[in-house]
Amino acid sequence: MLTIRKLKKSYGGRILFEGADLQINYGERVALVGPNGAGKSTIFRIILGDEEADKGTVERDEWTLTGFLPQESEEVGDYTVLEIATGRAGMLQDLEATLKSLEDAGTVDVPEYYEAQGKFDALNDPKVEAKAKEMLRGLGYEEDRFERPAKEMSGGWIMRAHLARLLVIEPDLLMLDEPTNHLDLMSLLWFQNYLKNYSGAILMISHDRQFMDELVESVHDIDDRKLIQYTGNYSDYLKQRQENYERHNQAYKNQQKQIKELQEFANKFRNVSSKASQAQSKLKEIDRMEKIEKPLAPKKPFRFQIPEPPRGGQKALALNGVHFAYGDLRVYEGLDFEIERGERTVLVGPNGSGKSTLIKLLAGELEPQQGEYKPGHNAKIGYFSQHRAASLNPNNSVLSEVLEAAPTLREDEARGILGSFMFRKEEVYKMTKVLSGGEKSRLNLVKFLVDPPNILLMDEPTTHLDILTVESLILALANYQGTLVFISHDVHFIKELATDVIHVAYGNAKRYHGDWDYFIEKSGAGDERAALTAD
Repeated sequence: MLTIRKLKKSYGGRILFEGADLQINYGERVALVGPNGAGKSTIFRIILGDEEADKGTVERDEWTLTGFLPQESEEVGDYTVLEIATGRAGMLQDLEATLKSLEDAGTVDVPEYYEAQGKFDALNDPKVEAKAKEMLRGLGYEEDRFERPAKEMSGGWIMRAHLARLLVIEPDLLMLDEPTNHLDLMSLLWFQNYLKNYSGAILMISHDRQFMDELVESVHDIDDRKLIQYTGNYSDYLKQRQENYERHNQAYKNQQKQIKELQEFANKFRNVSSKASQAQSKLKEIDRMEKIEKPLAPKKPFRFQIPEPPRGGQKALALNGVHFAYGDLRVYEGLDFEIERGERTVLVGPNGSGKSTLIKLLAGELEPQQGEYKPGHNAKIGYFSQHRAASLNPNNSVLSEVLEAAPTLREDEARGILGSFMFRKEEVYKMTKVLSGGEKSRLNLVKFLVDPPNILLMDEPTTHLDILTVESLILALANYQGTLVFISHDVHFIKELATDVIHVAYGNAKRYHGDWDYFIEKSGAGDERAALTAD
């Protein structure tokens, strides 16, 4: 289906990768991993023909229909959500124009024609609207939003409409660049289950460890300018990579020991006439050796100890008889809710069930329309949301912002923490006013960790983070001495941290005194998604 041979690509003298080989057969599920900037998205662009390699070849079966989901969506104009999902938002017209142009030129026996024809046929199917609606529902859309203009939606919801269209087309090779970034837990689990039964091949870039563990059969890692293949899912890859490093490192040490012994013999006896020839032979033996390079140790999560926050009361937060509504939409009526000191609680439930509303009520961001909001004794509350504008001084650098938040922190400590959250080298001197939304979110997260509240409320804290940074955050929060309440679509993150699960649905908040697996078992549902939608 797809074969990459001896690919090389560099930018400004920096080699991203060289001698890269990759083969994907029909029906295979492959993940492309590596640190930010390693060249993962570049390989995608080369495969799609949007960028040229310095060397090497990309061969694709001419009958292969390829579909690509980028990280950012294009302009949507005045089209509705359903028009995007069905291809009526300009895509059908563009495909028809491409086919006519190729036909007029007499070039119909080319891969471009086959691909355009395949996509046109898929979007021209009489059942395309029913199929598009099925995909939109799975990805979290309510029926009454199908006909709404997409430009009224957030970027995340627009991406879901584009993803629905891609699934409607059903390409033979599905290329996904961070597909879970804009999904909540419900839609992510639906998408994951859908892909388990997908007949085509999948090539993905993802920062969601559990998602890859559930789906992929092989991992290709861009490491030290090489593309290295591992068999199995992401967890298998981590294990194999460590084993490979230990073998390589031992071989390097053994060779260095041998070289040292040979060199010492030569140095000792090179001037002794009876052994001079032996000494020379030892030196030649060193020269003939194929030298083993010292391997780079696999990067590991940054270990950062969150300072101990001030001790709060045993009852951290409580809501008594709380009513809350958005206009005529009643979310809670007479809600009683309590969080104890030291609990690590995840809020889960269907789309629109009120999870974010609940966490905002707990943070004091929303005021109950009836009932009582009671913070506990000595409560110091911190609310982190990816959508909340960070309280950043626009005239501060990234580094200054962190040092002001924690005056006792040394500069090297601050730089280490920032580095683990993807602010590396000179990036710590960027002014906060020029940061992207994702960068501001990460900086706000660092500020919480260096000067922690004793009650930390977090809404989707892993968005915009790579896998190593997520692991660093998990390690930090696992040793956090305060109270944690969070919402997340990252199942690995939930499994590692949550000791309690609260299922939010239909105006109720039902507590399960146990971890994620305990919640799934006690819910009596057949699978994770069914557990989230249960009454």
